[in-house]
Amino acid sequence: MTGVFSLLPEGRHGLLVSPVFGAEPHRGAEDLARYLATGGYAPLSPRHRLLDRIAAVGLRGRGGAGFPAAVKLRAVRDAPGRPVVVANGEEGEPGSVKDRWLLRHRPHVVLDGLRLAAAMTGAARGFVYLSDVPAEQAVRRALAERPADLPVEVVRTEHTYVAGEETAVVRRVDGGPALPTAKPPRPFEAGVGGAPTLVANVETLARVAVMHMCPDAAAAVAGAHLVTVSGPVGSVAVLAEVPAGTRLEVLADLGGHGGAAAVLLGGLFGGLHGPGWTDLPLDHDRLNAAGGALGCGALHFLHPRDCPVALATEAVAYLAAQSARQCGVCVSGTGALARTLTAAARGGAAHDTTDQLRRWSRQLPGRGACGLLDAAARVVATLLAHFPDRIDAHRGAACPACAQAAPEDGRRFTVPVP
Repeated sequence: MTGVFSLLPEGRHGLLVSPVFGAEPHRGAEDLARYLATGGYAPLSPRHRLLDRIAAVGLRGRGGAGFPAAVKLRAVRDAPGRPVVVANGEEGEPGSVKDRWLLRHRPHVVLDGLRLAAAMTGAARGFVYLSDVPAEQAVRRALAERPADLPVEVVRTEHTYVAGEETAVVRRVDGGPALPTAKPPRPFEAGVGGAPTLVANVETLARVAVMHMCPDAAAAVAGAHLVTVSGPVGSVAVLAEVPAGTRLEVLADLGGHGGAAAVLLGGLFGGLHGPGWTDLPLDHDRLNAAGGALGCGALHFLHPRDCPVALATEAVAYLAAQSARQCGVCVSGTGALARTLTAAARGGAAHDTTDQLRRWSRQLPGRGACGLLDAAARVVATLLAHFPDRIDAHRGAACPACAQAAPEDGRRFTVPVP
């Protein structure tokens, strides 16, 4: 079960300062009339003003890397050729539901953001890229009733961890498999059909649309985040819109995880954080400084009865199973990490297991075509950093939590869409 909450302050007239959720998030899919009533699809003139505003408030992409949105928009705008814009709604992280929720419930705010991105870059056509069937149905309904000032196609893909990586998006839109390609070129240089291409996460586009509707609240819009909060299997998950800098302790309490012993940050990409996690803020730079990453805003809390070795084993085994199998170093690297962790979780840790895992976690990052290998290495590195004695504690016998672990299926991290 998943709940939808907002922790945003109220502005004038009782309206939310940053209403990416919309004023009535529990009413189901928002139709055109409701969206127009909020100020949606307003004309954009001149186009540079919104782009300057996006740069001034420091809006970052919400797909995982947190890259400055204005830099990406300008790179596409300034590249030779007629640009293409893509709304990327393929959530590879099993613990994130924000993008599917937006596409299912507020498709117009995403399409409006795509329209604005096209206007700012000079793009002639757009795409919505997704794998979720209910999201596709909602987007197609919205496309049928929206102002048709930008040709937009829907491209559906198979759901995998790597399908949302930007070069995989371009490859699939061009009719190929949703698998990453070597870089350079990046999509902003040569993307769909060889044209400069903006691949933008749907939450990023939604925030662009809201900033256009509510220019006075641009800073609050840029700083707020949609976060998915989950915990042990069977616990209630939460999708929340929260202000920048919200402490993780507040989010844990919201999901009923106030007594958690650790947190897995950013989906499977941001790594584990043990003692001291309660004071960490929802902030890209400060989480990076603490050795973690905000990623897609998915937070998975571990309760004291949970074992961090079991969680790391399941995370790395899932990533190994999701490898695109195009890079030998990824196949061998994730496989070695998964096998070694699985053996340790079952009580088979050797005297040099910790040193071996530490060496691999330092050597592997940056060697694959996408971020999957980096995610696996970071999970291991942060397990060893925050729980340095736990691998050795499994030597000779598995703990009860590890005995119940289910590698590869991702069940622990999967959250239903509210």
